[in-house]
Amino acid sequence: MKRFALIGAAGYIAPRHMKAIKETGNDLVAILDPSDSVGVIDSYFPNSDYFREFERFDRHLEKLRREGRGVDYVSICSPNYLHDSHIRFGLRHQADVICEKPLVLNPWNVGALQEIEQETGRTIYTILQLRLHPAIRELKRMAEASGDRKYDIQINYITARGCWYLYSWKGDIQKSGGVATNIGIHFFDMMTWIFGCPVKNEVIQNEPTKCRGILHLDRATVSWFLSLDSHDLPDEAKNQNKRTYRSIKIGEDELEFSEGFTDLHTKSYADILSGGGFGLDDAKQSIDVIYGIRNGGKS
Repeated sequence: MKRFALIGAAGYIAPRHMKAIKETGNDLVAILDPSDSVGVIDSYFPNSDYFREFERFDRHLEKLRREGRGVDYVSICSPNYLHDSHIRFGLRHQADVICEKPLVLNPWNVGALQEIEQETGRTIYTILQLRLHPAIRELKRMAEASGDRKYDIQINYITARGCWYLYSWKGDIQKSGGVATNIGIHFFDMMTWIFGCPVKNEVIQNEPTKCRGILHLDRATVSWFLSLDSHDLPDEAKNQNKRTYRSIKIGEDELEFSEGFTDLHTKSYADILSGGGFGLDDAKQSIDVIYGIRNGGKS
């Protein structure tokens, strides 16, 4: 049984990490979050030690380490702009790190983390769960079998958010990276993983609640649109009172991958714990893409 610590427990994604730790048969021994709205902990690890202050959390992990009961992994679900700092914290506590995407916001942060990874001898993993989705893995097999064929792809992802969003850290581009980072990085990672390196990154629209562009890859041209605005939902979603619409078209064919999302974090943890997982090199291309979008297509 591995021992975990968690940084960030009050947000949307943290329960998936708690669930993954529990379902892989491990223990979450310590949690840090400045917000005390973390009652979800009771559903998974009610005996976990909880800290609102970073200094006390740091002291506690150090005490556990000196007693021979240190943590094996630090999982990170904090705001995007804090990821690289929290990753370094985990490595310095002689733990491996599992960090939500985006791993970092800027390409040069990856190089800095590679250096400290080498210095400490520990490993940084990131969650790229769509790479484990059966439909996405099948698409990759199909693309690899098609040789030099180039694909035309259309991605539309609208996930409506309320007024709170722009007032939270997610609405601050310096902290979150903007819409393309917050809700788009999954798709950019998936596309570069399947269809190769970015050749050109065109940004057509970039606003606080929506953005669109064309990403030219080695073997695909990807036209994409991302939005938090409920007015952008198609009628088919509105008529069913749905707040989210997701569509990926390969040519004229719709990619069906609406199912199979619920256990992907657990699969990600199981993959890491069995010697697999995705690291810094895996994350780099999508980080280059989102940085380019944030800077008008320049990387």
